[in-house]
Amino acid sequence: MKTRLKSTIKTQNPNLKIQTCTKPISPIQILFLALCSSLIPVSSYHKPPPLPILPLPNAFQLQWQKGNMALFFHFGTNTFTDSEWGTGHADPTIFNPTKLNTSQWIHVAKENGFSRVLLTAKHHDGFCLWPSEYTDYSVRSSNWRNGNGDVVADLAAAAKDAGVGLGVYLSPWDRHEECYGDTLRYNQHYLAQMTELLTSYGEIKDIFLDGAKGEGEKNMKYFFESWFSLIHQLQPGAAIYSDSGPDNRWVGNEYAIAGSTCWSLFNRSLIGIGSIDNDPQPGWFWHPSEHPKSARKLLEIYYTSVGRNCKLLLNVPPNSSGLISSEDIQVLREFSELRRSIFSYNLAASASLNASSTRGGIRDPHFSPYKVLEEGIHTYWAPEENQTKWMLYINLKELVSFNVLQVQEPIQMGQRVIEFHLEALNRDGLWKKVVNGTTIGYQRLLLFPKLKSQYLKLVVDKSRAEPLISYLGIYMDPVTVLNENVSDKKSGTYFNGTQFLRSTTNNSSQSATM
Repeated sequence: MKTRLKSTIKTQNPNLKIQTCTKPISPIQILFLALCSSLIPVSSYHKPPPLPILPLPNAFQLQWQKGNMALFFHFGTNTFTDSEWGTGHADPTIFNPTKLNTSQWIHVAKENGFSRVLLTAKHHDGFCLWPSEYTDYSVRSSNWRNGNGDVVADLAAAAKDAGVGLGVYLSPWDRHEECYGDTLRYNQHYLAQMTELLTSYGEIKDIFLDGAKGEGEKNMKYFFESWFSLIHQLQPGAAIYSDSGPDNRWVGNEYAIAGSTCWSLFNRSLIGIGSIDNDPQPGWFWHPSEHPKSARKLLEIYYTSVGRNCKLLLNVPPNSSGLISSEDIQVLREFSELRRSIFSYNLAASASLNASSTRGGIRDPHFSPYKVLEEGIHTYWAPEENQTKWMLYINLKELVSFNVLQVQEPIQMGQRVIEFHLEALNRDGLWKKVVNGTTIGYQRLLLFPKLKSQYLKLVVDKSRAEPLISYLGIYMDPVTVLNENVSDKKSGTYFNGTQFLRSTTNNSSQSATM
């Protein structure tokens, strides 16, 4: 994004003095320089953007990533039996959500910043929330609305009216259908039900499936590639999610904790669907004895999911009356308010910026360092080619307290950054390393102990190609309590995938204690 000019990068620190000239320039020299500069032709052409680096996201992967968060509605007979994995033999008449209101579900999602929702159209017990023609185990066999109800239809209509994307989960494991275990018959059955869902309810944005299955169950070979082909044929804009893609993949745990290094690049041949064990502890359906996570816990999860190049799929199960519980709604509103209070204003919004180099030179605004203050990923700072140093200098114009760094890459150009770090200028006029990070991707949020500084430096240490930065944000989170010594046990990494550095600076060198 920036062109490095010898002796022109200003620290703007009153304690630092940079001498750029050893003798005065005479009037004759000034005239000569002016004449020379007037003879230099200025091209009216801009340097084109850099080449993208493969692999690149397709259109629906890109839209999926931009959404940041989605709600998952687990709903079915399990809601009424206080169970997680139903047997497939519960009486279908038990399903009777007398106050069901899917418009309320969608309203809760939209007002709290969730752009998509997913519904368990069929869970492992085989009960279908739409009147499928291929089973006797569905809402048609229930007493709800005298057997004439259709939860999928209700939700699809509410989502369309509100402009919220709709996704469906269709469990491959089916504990009710007797043909489960017969490879040919069950794959035909599954594709028939998938066809119903993808041709009867308008646009479907997400298809969610997995390889979850209990121990001792019938062996079953799923024709996944045939399923994927049919899905893309019937819903060309849908993103398919599973353990290993093909469009979106599971992060590997059900705690919303992504790895500290999280690449969108992924070799699907390394992991098969169902090859990663599900954690049986997390619950997904509504249970009267359970209570929602706190808003602060959800904020912590936000950092370890959305803040690590992922999308947060948050489960908010409707209760047995068919509504989102009031206590869930309250927590979601508090979570929304926390995010607003932290991220609504970028403390670097009015900063002065310089760069180690800028593609096309400092006179070309297309790849200016100031592009990182424009929201969105379609404008970005780009450095000049064949550089060995990639740095952004940020002058906040006054001392500012902060503890969160937000960085984004224009992932439509390919994910590039491998390692980066943030430095701050201390009172002695020396750069102090604040925090390290690895991958960035669509979005990275780094949380660190609060500090106060006016001058910052974002340094990309390693990249697959010239790094491109589309957004940089500085924020203050007054809520999250950060324990530097507690490791992130569930992902095996430090909290938020960063290393906090307490630095002692000696001349230009720096030692750090992790």
